[in-house]
Amino acid sequence: MIFCVEDDRNIRELVVYTLSSTGMEAEGFEDGEVFFKALAERLPELILLDIMLPGEDGMAILKKLKNNKKTKDIPVIMVTAKGTEYDKVSGLDAGADDYVTKPFGMMELVSRIKAVLRRTKKKEEIEVLKAGPIVLNEKKHEVLVDGAHVSLTLKEYEMLKRLMHNKGIVLTRDRLLEEIWGYDFDGETRTVDVHIRTLRQKLGKAGEEIETVRGVGYRITEDQEEV
Repeated sequence: MIFCVEDDRNIRELVVYTLSSTGMEAEGFEDGEVFFKALAERLPELILLDIMLPGEDGMAILKKLKNNKKTKDIPVIMVTAKGTEYDKVSGLDAGADDYVTKPFGMMELVSRIKAVLRRTKKKEEIEVLKAGPIVLNEKKHEVLVDGAHVSLTLKEYEMLKRLMHNKGIVLTRDRLLEEIWGYDFDGETRTVDVHIRTLRQKLGKAGEEIETVRGVGYRITEDQEEV
């Protein structure tokens, strides 16, 4: 679903019609008020946002979107008649993913939308880490083993995430202490061993993916197809 926030009825209807005719589901809104009401009911894949809107302008709406954890990751393309370099930089610096200046061609807009969605999808794929039957989704902050949810403490989760990000690389106990507990942590490296043990227990059979490198630390070995 694509949400289009545009006060010009003709442009709004043309955008919605064009997107619908190219296989995309789309819905238009004339101002921020009706847009946020719809947003409370459903989150779109992408938002087309005009800057010059009645009431709350597009930059203020963009700021709200990026400050809300539920909407901050939704890609936004600014669509506006304001085409100066300053306006473009301001929009991009505020968190917009792209900027289209009026007048624009409908096919160009469709191409820009598809490009942003591709980049977003690629980023989401990177946020999903895999090691054997273990799947760690950074965006959802969850861990699955053979499709079943595994409940971990924050420290256990952070430890597993670092190991999965560094597959094939041995992470020393000191490094894990520094990155997860902080430089000022006064505990001994034994703390890492204790957390690794409980992490393995919670992962069950999949805990065998975490290998102990005697006298050094721990690692998750690379899958055979990745070697």
